[in-house]
Amino acid sequence: MSDQRQWPRERRELPAELTAAAAANPGGAVAEIDATMVSDPNGYVPAEAIVGVFLVGPDGKATGDYERNPDHGPVRDDLRRLEPPDHWLGWLPDEPGPAVRTSIEGILDQQVAGSVVDWLKIIDEPVFLTSARRLPDDPDRVIATRAALAVSFALGARPPGGDSVILTGVFSWVAAGLDGERADQLWFDLGMSREEAETALKERIYAVGRPS
Repeated sequence: MSDQRQWPRERRELPAELTAAAAANPGGAVAEIDATMVSDPNGYVPAEAIVGVFLVGPDGKATGDYERNPDHGPVRDDLRRLEPPDHWLGWLPDEPGPAVRTSIEGILDQQVAGSVVDWLKIIDEPVFLTSARRLPDDPDRVIATRAALAVSFALGARPPGGDSVILTGVFSWVAAGLDGERADQLWFDLGMSREEAETALKERIYAVGRPS
């Protein structure tokens, strides 16, 4: 999204329904949200759904200045947090972004057949875990045995014949047996926080591939 300092500025009066929001944000700004794109302005709002912002003075009143968002429009994928990872993700079957997106699409299709993911955004830093063992004939080398990934997401999902809804949560993927008989398991936890996902992943990484 463009740097807000470069947004075109114009003069506009603050709508009466946003007066209270302005009073609660002295010295800040109040966003105008495209209601055709977001049904709940108190939930997750993709940057592209912001039409613009009304600037607010230190007294909590609108200054009359309005900055229009040049990126207002169709919501786009944002998987950049998975593009240059500092952690090894060679255990995934594809490039990280496409692998995660395809898996989430599959999960939603299983839940409601024919569902479409209109857009997907990774909204926090991913959680990475890896377990390895040393090679007995070369103790200076290790081989990965287990790997796990958890990503906080927001997405627009559209069921067949229905309107798009925004979902948030955490998608987790654990692969065990990377040095032998591989086993994978996926989780799709709506409403889960990154902190909760990190705690759960530390348990899940060792639960997959073991006898129940």
